Amino acid sequence: MTAHLRMIVDNEKRPPQAAASAAVDSAEKAERFRALALPHLDDVYTLARYLLRNASDAEDAAQECYLRAFRHFDTFRGGPVKPWLLAILRNVCHAEFARRGKAEVLHADDTDTVENVSHTAWAEPDNAPESMSLARLDGETARKLIAGLPDAFRDVLVLREINDLSYRDIAEVTGAPIGTVMSRLARGRNLLRQAFLAEEKER
Repeated sequence: MTAHLRMIVDNEKRPPQAAASAAVDSAEKAERFRALALPHLDDVYTLARYLLRNASDAEDAAQECYLRAFRHFDTFRGGPVKPWLLAILRNVCHAEFARRGKAEVLHADDTDTVENVSHTAWAEPDNAPESMSLARLDGETARKLIAGLPDAFRDVLVLREINDLSYRDIAEVTGAPIGTVMSRLARGRNLLRQAFLAEEKER
């Protein structure tokens, strides 16, 4: 997929009959984009895989994300490029769900703040028994359990636990306040724990 994305960027950078200086600028833009964006391709694909739940769709979404990102690279204001890419990817995935008529209703209270969740899962130590068990899940089981979460909880959980973003970066990607991000992450972890324990009980 990386080779295909390189080809997209290379094709995108060639103006039909542009002046030499414009061609140089375009080539420099493409090189800078590749240097900044391509190292995060795996993270983009991973998020797409969790959001769309299908490998082929995830590849398409990742390619569309990079194509949009390159076209709008002039609007990138600097700073870490990873949250910017994941925000674009998230919009691509949600647009695809809307196109298919599969958009999920969010059952979350966006007025939640940090104080509402100060004693819930996000504050627990990393060596809690449930956390240790979840860390040992194989990829397929983790994908299945996370796929069962409502959209907003799944998004923040993957962005935090899989993509390793900070709360501030997750807030930037999702467009939600940091307090809401932390609340959704706490609820998502609790829901995931419950799903995991139910899975263990069935086994």
